[in-house]
Amino acid sequence: MVIIGSQTSEKLWSKSFIMITLSYLLLFLSLQMLLSPFPTYVKDKFHPGDFALSLVTSLFALSAIVTRLAVVPVLKRVHRNVVLFTGVILATVATALYSFAGSIQAVLLLRVLFGIGFGMSSTIMPTLVSQIIPKDRLGVGIGYFGLSTSLAMSFGPMIGLSIINSFGFRPLTAAGTLSVLLIIPMLALSRSIPPQPTPAMRRHAPVPGEEKPPRYINKRIAMPAFLNAMLSVTYGGLLGFLALYGKAIHLDQIGLFFLFNAITVLIIRPVSGRVFDQRGPAAVLIPAGLIVFASLLLLSYVNGLALLIVSAMLYGLGFGAIQPVTQAWMLQESPAERHGAVNSLYYNSIDFGVAAGSMLLGAIASHSSYAVMYRWASFVMLLFLTVFLLGRLLPAGRHRAESRLAGGRMKRQ
Repeated sequence: MVIIGSQTSEKLWSKSFIMITLSYLLLFLSLQMLLSPFPTYVKDKFHPGDFALSLVTSLFALSAIVTRLAVVPVLKRVHRNVVLFTGVILATVATALYSFAGSIQAVLLLRVLFGIGFGMSSTIMPTLVSQIIPKDRLGVGIGYFGLSTSLAMSFGPMIGLSIINSFGFRPLTAAGTLSVLLIIPMLALSRSIPPQPTPAMRRHAPVPGEEKPPRYINKRIAMPAFLNAMLSVTYGGLLGFLALYGKAIHLDQIGLFFLFNAITVLIIRPVSGRVFDQRGPAAVLIPAGLIVFASLLLLSYVNGLALLIVSAMLYGLGFGAIQPVTQAWMLQESPAERHGAVNSLYYNSIDFGVAAGSMLLGAIASHSSYAVMYRWASFVMLLFLTVFLLGRLLPAGRHRAESRLAGGRMKRQ
C-alpha cells in the first residue's frame, strides 16, 4: 500500500493510481465524445452562426474554469469526496438532458451545468493522483496519468462522430451519460480514493482546499501554463470545426484524424515524460512545437485521406509530447502543498485555451474559411515557440549580467 504524504513506497501502479486514472479517462471520454459532434448537431438543428456555435464549446470551458476557482475555498468546509461525486452527478444529469433541449438557449444552459460538474470532479482527481505518485517518478507518473486525457481527446471525438453518424444524437448522449456515470461505482466500490491526509501529513501531501491561496502567480509555473493554453487554442479549433471542415472539403473520413492522432499520442506520451525527467522541458517543447505547427499548416491544405493521416499523426506526436511536460513542469516547480492549486491552474489553462480557440478561430472562419482558420491556428504555435525561447533566454541574460556584476565587485574588493 502506498503511504500517502510520505511517499515511502516507490510503487507507481497501485490500485488507487489505476482506478483514478481510469475514472479520469471516463470523465474526459464523456466530454470528448460529444465535444466534436455537438457543433454539427446544433448547427443542423438550430442554425446559429459560427460565433454562436463556438459558445457550445466556450461556455462549457469558461464555466469549468470559474468552478475550479470556486472549488478551492469550498473545500475548506466540504469534504473532497462530496465535491467529487456531486460533480460527477451534475455532469451525468447534464449529459442525459442534451438530447431533450428544445432551443439553443437550453443547450447552452446545459453546457454550463456540465462545465460546473466537470470542473468540480476534474479538480479533485488530478490532486488525488499527485498525492500517490512517487516524487522521483513525477514526470513518468503524470505522463501515464495524462494518457487518460490524451486517449479521450484522441478516441472520444472519433467515437462520437461515428455514433452520431450511424445512430443519431440521442444514442450519443446515452453513451456519454453511461461513461461518466460509471465513475461512481468504479471509485466507490473499489475504495480507491486515498484517505484525507491527517494534519501530520499536510506538509507533505497536497490537499485541495487546505492550501493557502498564493498572493501572486508563481512566475515559474506561469510560463508552462501559458504555453499549455496556447496549445489548447489549436485543439479548440479542431474540436469545434474539424467536422464542419470535412463537410466543406467533401472529405467524409475527417473523423479518422482523431484515430491516427491517438496512435502517435500513445507512442510519444510516456516517452516525453522520461525525456523531461532526464533533460528538462526544452528537449521536448521545441521539437514538439514545430511538429504541431507543421501539422496544422498541412491540415489547412488537406485534399485527401493521405494528407489527413499525416497531419493527424504529426499533431498527435506534438500534442502528446507537450501536454504531460507542461503539467510535470508546473508540479516540479511547486511545493507539494500547492499541487492542488497547480493542477487546477493546469486544467484551467486547457479550458481557457479551448474556449479562446473556439471563439477566436470561429470568428476567423466566419470571415474567411476553415482552411484559412487552420493556417492562423498554426501561427499560434510559432508564438508558442517564441514565448518559450524568450522565457529561457531572458533569465539566462539576467543571470549572466548578475554574474558579471558580482565578478566586478569581487575585483574591486
